[in-house]
Amino acid sequence: MHRRQLILSGLATAAGASSLGGCATAPANPNYPIASDQTAQAYTFDELVAAGSKELGIAAEVVGGAIERVFADQGDRPTAYIAGEEGAGSFVVGARYGRGALHMKDLSASQEVFWQGASIGWDWGGNASRVFTLVYGLYHPDMIYRRYPGVEGSAYLVAGLGVNYQRADGIVLAPIRTGVGLRLGANVGTMSYSRQRNLLPF
Repeated sequence: MHRRQLILSGLATAAGASSLGGCATAPANPNYPIASDQTAQAYTFDELVAAGSKELGIAAEVVGGAIERVFADQGDRPTAYIAGEEGAGSFVVGARYGRGALHMKDLSASQEVFWQGASIGWDWGGNASRVFTLVYGLYHPDMIYRRYPGVEGSAYLVAGLGVNYQRADGIVLAPIRTGVGLRLGANVGTMSYSRQRNLLPF
């Protein structure tokens, strides 16, 4: 009987050690491949010009001018970019909705992103745009999902492309837009990025 107890105890100990070893060597979740919250591979100017030209459907020289301006403003290289489309309209009070894919070098696949925002100001018109957004200070893909205050009146044009900035908690978004339609004046508003489409732009 004593011998049987020793055998069972030995089997239990071995099973426990195997379980602990399995936990220690379990592979990381493939959806979160970025090892550190403070580091992520950055994109070069040439990589972004090639991607932006493809996504916006315009010449590399044109999108290169806008990206060069953003690089000069930020003094650093972005860790991510978002490529997508959006629609917007306004008559004093406006709304904007978009959908795109977030790209990071350490991600095995792009991650879907939705955005929506509301604005108020001396602004009227509407537009449908393709958008290429440079993202600074993003070290983990899930950090993108939050609300970003922005002042669209600070937007400027580079070779016919509109550029403005949105900032929150150390993350800076620089959307570069091209499309059809008309937007006049300046407005102040916010933009929220989410995992799914939200009907309310707040």
